[in-house]
Amino acid sequence: MSNASRDRRTVCVIPGDDAAPEGVNASLRVLLSLGLPIDWDVLPIGAELAELDVAERERFVHDRIDAADTCLFGSTNGTTPGATYMRWGRRTYANVRPVRWRPGFRSPLAQPDGIDYVIVRENLEDAYIGVMGDAEALRASGLIGPKARLVWEGEGRFAVKVITRPGTEAVARFSYELARKRRGKLTVSAKTNMLPKTDRYFCDIVREIGAEYPDVAFEQYIVADMAHRLVLRPHGLDVLLLPNLYGDVLSDEAAATLGGMGLAPSGCYGDDYAYFESAHGTAPDIVGQGILNPTGTLLSAVMMLEYLGFTDAARRVDDAVSAVYAAGEHIPPDQGGTASTDAFADAVLAALG
Repeated sequence: MSNASRDRRTVCVIPGDDAAPEGVNASLRVLLSLGLPIDWDVLPIGAELAELDVAERERFVHDRIDAADTCLFGSTNGTTPGATYMRWGRRTYANVRPVRWRPGFRSPLAQPDGIDYVIVRENLEDAYIGVMGDAEALRASGLIGPKARLVWEGEGRFAVKVITRPGTEAVARFSYELARKRRGKLTVSAKTNMLPKTDRYFCDIVREIGAEYPDVAFEQYIVADMAHRLVLRPHGLDVLLLPNLYGDVLSDEAAATLGGMGLAPSGCYGDDYAYFESAHGTAPDIVGQGILNPTGTLLSAVMMLEYLGFTDAARRVDDAVSAVYAAGEHIPPDQGGTASTDAFADAVLAALG
């Protein structure tokens, strides 16, 4: 919990780029109505931040992040800084993506009722460490295996995938603790059959940490099978732990089984910091149209309120979002309705009472 003993909290609100500020601003209207002891430090949108040079822009945003207890982040197209700093600089190693169907969500599945699980994506390692280059350098390193020697010809590129024991142990313990608070089952998945040095290593460490949690059931699947199960057997999942790259891909697949990315919240947690953002990106194709679905941002804000200790307020917002979808009168276009971004927020405000 973040500074739970203090009377007031400070939340840095970073609206982001393209259409993202539309969802953030609509969500902020809902959050302000709660009357919570929160000081909201709202930063300029990306287009306004772009008037600063890059170094000044980064200093400005990073200082505001550090001055707050947490951050509600829109999405960035590269103009608004902060995401890299909050992720790697503040070491938020667990990306949590709830996957819960609610009546009114436009799921493509025949029986989505009862889908309720959480994907935990390791957030710092794997292929996202950014070590890439020309294949010729890899050839010269002497690290080429027998398969590569058989087929490797001509120009090429490489990217490095790194899994570490400390990083895996940290996200494993986080995931087991989360499973213990939920229904008591942890599923881990990776490409263990093809990548024993990294993916099997990841899963083996997670299994080892499971000895510290005998009350949590454990299961493991190859990631190709897991992609299949997210569509055909999602109801049996509780907490699904994945390495970074697979977590990125499969969490978007999971959002699609509910009805799309507009419904997908997320929170990134470390040992002493967390921030929260919708998973849908900046949606440049609909900027200015007023039709961005703010559900992902609102549900990310629910996670943020829980993190700050405002559990009753979090439950109220969560229930209000569910009530609007269940009523079916003010549904955003991506879910088959006609409600604008602001009209949906107004309906949530009305449901809050």
